[in-house]
Amino acid sequence: METVTEQVRQHYAQAALQVLNTSAAASCGCCGPDPISGDLYDASQTSQIPEGAARASLGCGNPTLLAGLQAGETVLDLGSGGGIDVLLSAKRVGPSGKAYGLDMTDEMLELARRNQKEAGVENVEFLKGRMEAIPLPDSSVDVILSNCVINLSADKNRVMAEAFRVLKPGGRLAIADIVVRGEVPEEVRRSMELWAGCIAGAMDQSEYEGRLAAAGFEKIGIEPIRVYGADDARWYLTSSGLDPEVYAPQVAGKLMSGFVTAYKP
Repeated sequence: METVTEQVRQHYAQAALQVLNTSAAASCGCCGPDPISGDLYDASQTSQIPEGAARASLGCGNPTLLAGLQAGETVLDLGSGGGIDVLLSAKRVGPSGKAYGLDMTDEMLELARRNQKEAGVENVEFLKGRMEAIPLPDSSVDVILSNCVINLSADKNRVMAEAFRVLKPGGRLAIADIVVRGEVPEEVRRSMELWAGCIAGAMDQSEYEGRLAAAGFEKIGIEPIRVYGADDARWYLTSSGLDPEVYAPQVAGKLMSGFVTAYKP
């Protein structure tokens, strides 16, 4: 379990350093102009935030648009990275609301805080910690967002339980994540490079729904955002050590980014 966590931490630390130290876009598994993270935010959103926040976007969806955030709400982003969803959420909930970002990677937190300062957004706080042990009180958050991060955890049941704990009664989970839609080769599942790149740790839809229900959530829904084909699979497999021509056809159509919603009673 710790091996997975450390692999993920190193992967995203490198992504943050590439943005902090150079003017070039990060080129890591789940970032840059790739099939998963490309074209998620339109110009009306990216114009509201620093360029560094946009270039470090590592997600697979745009939960800030899908979550229906309201003025005055308290929002928590699990695995907040460079802060793009936190900063956009802070603008949506307004001065009477609050947006927290939680990340375990020092380099990402440094980047996020730099972006917050540049954006001049005050109703934001970035916290260091793991989503398996959220450093917030019980029943303190209206909405939990996450963007292509829960799939990276090696203890997903704990993540679900912690999300349920910190949500207020009636609070909601509104996350984008990679979801499996069919049988994925075991070789792909075992690949640490693919795990850090958002694929190998993904759950299938029934497993995702079951884990959320077991944590106490209700009104659970998973809607497709994008379904990935063979060419998309090749993009990731090229850097995995696995033969893209062998595995891409086996993965095509079996992975999607999905918008996952659930409510705390």
